[in-house]
Amino acid sequence: MITLPKRRRQEGKTDYKSRKTLLKGAVPRLVFRKTTKGISGQIISSKESKDLVLITVISKKLISYGWPKEWEGSLKSLPAAYLTGYLTGKEAGKKKINKAILDIGLNRNVPKSRIYAFVKGAVDAGLNTPTKEKMFPSEDRVFGMHMKKDVKKIMDEILNKINTTK
Repeated sequence: MITLPKRRRQEGKTDYKSRKTLLKGAVPRLVFRKTTKGISGQIISSKESKDLVLITVISKKLISYGWPKEWEGSLKSLPAAYLTGYLTGKEAGKKKINKAILDIGLNRNVPKSRIYAFVKGAVDAGLNTPTKEKMFPSEDRVFGMHMKKDVKKIMDEILNKINTTK
C-alpha cells in the first residue's frame, strides 16, 4: 500500500513535524507570515490540536499610525516588519501574554531577515521570545538607513503613536 503525503504538506503549507513539536509546549506561538502585499503577525495558542488566534496584526494597520500612503508598496520591508512585530508585542502586553515561541512556518530561516526584524520588534515591545541576539538585523537596517526614503523620522513618530495609544 502506497501512502501519500498529507494534502497540506503537498501544497507546501504545513510542516507537520515542526507543528507537532510546537503543539507539545503549552506556550503560545508568535506566528510570522509573509504575503505578497505585506506581513502579518499572530499569537496563537493551541488546545487539543485546535488553534485559537488570540491576536492578529497586519502591516497594513501601520497606515493608520502614520505610515505614508505612497509607501504602501513597502509594507513588507524590514522597517515595516519591525513595526508590525512591535505592534504585535504591544497587543500581547495588553492581553497579559508575556511569552511566545516563534513559528515561521515554511519560511526559510535566514538570519538578519524580515522574520527577525519582526521578532526584534516584538521583543522590544516586551514579549519574551527565545531568540539569539546575533539573529537580529542591525539597528541601521531596522530603522531603514539602507533605504532611499527617510524612514527613521517616520518610524520614530509611529513608535510614539503606538506607545501613547491605549
